[in-house]
Amino acid sequence: MSKGIRIFAVSVLLALGFAAQAAPAIIPAPPQLAAEGYLLIDAVTGTALVEFNSNQRLPPASLTKIMTSYVAAKEIERGTISLDDQVAVSIKAWRMEGSRMFIQEGTQVRLEDILRGIIVQSGNDASVALAEHVAGSEEAFADVMNQYAKRLGMTDTHFVNATGLPDENHYTTANDLAKLTVALINQLPEHYKIYSEKYFTYNEIRQPNRNRLLMRDSSVDGVKTGYTEAAGYCLVASEVRGEMRLLSVVMGASSQEGRAMESQKLLSYGFRYFETAHLYRADEALRQVRVWGGQHQSVKLGLTADVVMTIPKGVRDEIQAVTQINNEIHAPVEKGDELGSLTISVPDKGDISVSLAALNGVQEAGFFARIWDSILLFFVSISGGDPLEYQS
Repeated sequence: MSKGIRIFAVSVLLALGFAAQAAPAIIPAPPQLAAEGYLLIDAVTGTALVEFNSNQRLPPASLTKIMTSYVAAKEIERGTISLDDQVAVSIKAWRMEGSRMFIQEGTQVRLEDILRGIIVQSGNDASVALAEHVAGSEEAFADVMNQYAKRLGMTDTHFVNATGLPDENHYTTANDLAKLTVALINQLPEHYKIYSEKYFTYNEIRQPNRNRLLMRDSSVDGVKTGYTEAAGYCLVASEVRGEMRLLSVVMGASSQEGRAMESQKLLSYGFRYFETAHLYRADEALRQVRVWGGQHQSVKLGLTADVVMTIPKGVRDEIQAVTQINNEIHAPVEKGDELGSLTISVPDKGDISVSLAALNGVQEAGFFARIWDSILLFFVSISGGDPLEYQS
């Protein structure tokens, strides 16, 4: 598809200009929280901005119910259960202690209400009822939870129940909870909307969402609280401003207000000092180069996926990009063929390189057109011209 090994490079600035010797961005040290483990990530890029003990196995308390609801939503997606299902309430579910939805033994409850009882009211009774409805027993449901955790790469997680009630073999990490929550947000956007609901009423009992950040900041749209004596006060929180979504995980705080305040510290730090930069869009033509021996004389080159990075605020104007394109591109060219690369340089972050691909195909020309292009290419080569830029 291409001849020779010569590389053609061109420098591209991603802004109107940049300072020749720009000062690096000034970013203060991240906040230190009163918690056993915590993590702040850019949910779009997966970049960790702050972490402490993020891979330490800790009891998750009711943060477990993020997985409980995730499993339910995935099973709905698969068609094994439905929001209209009537969920039978067992004696075990009815007798559950701790936070409750207040469902009654011997009754049937619509599954959609059960989900709100789990997500908004953090109901242990609702969680057990759901587990039994999906898998026959809570123990079998925990096995399903672990299978989904494995699929998501939650390598330091093990579930033994659907509620998060204490058990020495029931644990996860801040990092694994972030993986789960990002999957929840990206894969199940309609289901995730329930996590932003501030109140839910069932059986004439109105209960508020325990995530206090929902009440304080309209840009917060989730996620879930948890508490047991063993786990302390926990909170996974998600906030969106513009094109940036940040996700914080705080485990083992000392109080309800403490977990909210510590989460706010992380989120405020992230939004103040970083941004999600959408540098390039998929299928955006970055260059148009000569094709020899084709029915068309040029091909457009671009990326097959968006290039999105988390960068410190203030460095966008210093980002540079260089394209390197294969020499002497010859037809036929198929859409998606890799014909070069794009290297992006970000201050203090190093370089990343992504492939440049053909955005359109170019079929081979007829015999006489190919001969003519061969003659032109010969004269361009001996004259020292650039075969990529030459147009006949």
